[in-house]
Amino acid sequence: MASPGIVHLVGAGPGDPELVTVKAMRLIGAADAVVYDRLVAPEILALVPQGAMRICVGKQPKHHPVPQDEINRLLVGLARAGRVVVRLKGGDPFMFGRGSEEAAALDAAGVRWAVVPGVTSAAACSAAIGLPLTHRGLATGVRFVTGHCREDMALDLDWHGLADPATTLVVYMGMANIDEIAQRLIAEGMAPSLPAAAICNGTTPRQRHIVTTIQRLGTDARAAGFDGPVLFVIGRVAALARGVPAAEQREHAYAERA
Repeated sequence: MASPGIVHLVGAGPGDPELVTVKAMRLIGAADAVVYDRLVAPEILALVPQGAMRICVGKQPKHHPVPQDEINRLLVGLARAGRVVVRLKGGDPFMFGRGSEEAAALDAAGVRWAVVPGVTSAAACSAAIGLPLTHRGLATGVRFVTGHCREDMALDLDWHGLADPATTLVVYMGMANIDEIAQRLIAEGMAPSLPAAAICNGTTPRQRHIVTTIQRLGTDARAAGFDGPVLFVIGRVAALARGVPAAEQREHAYAERA
């Protein structure tokens, strides 16, 4: 029998509070309890009604103070108590956000749930620096991958397929492993001169980015001293990012064709 409460798995977007959907704002404003991640902006948390429960379950690289199983139990318990719960996640709940794991746990417990999509970082952060994920003549498709595995296991990706120069590759949460990622892609035939961008704190006032090559991506990203979440965009389209001179764009975009 379904519980009287409900859990809304809500995407809070990439960081800019103005990129939160109208539906997400309405649900946050009507919540009895909000269970949120560390990347949710303070301006978004300010929408939580006074008197509603606020529970932070944020994770950091190699530091998960609230394990996923405990988060699942928390959501189930709150809903079974009859509360309207908003599980607030950065970006989109179903894009590397473990939203589907939480949905499965809620299903197994007989708890009602619904999902509210959010603007994912790949689209938002790339747009924020004027970088299109697709562009006629440069990229005909996009692939999203995570740059780290569960419990810090070794990366197990389709390296050969990912090395396609006609496809833009977006790497979430890849700062710790970006050197390995770059080396594996180059080993599978990706040109070392292929353009690549790293975007830190995208869409927020703290946003910073670099445009470099796949060969230098890890070195240059570390030299930039980024102090927040980093998204990597690898492919010819990276040369179109804002601030890259037109002549350099053309040089990057076609270097691997020579």
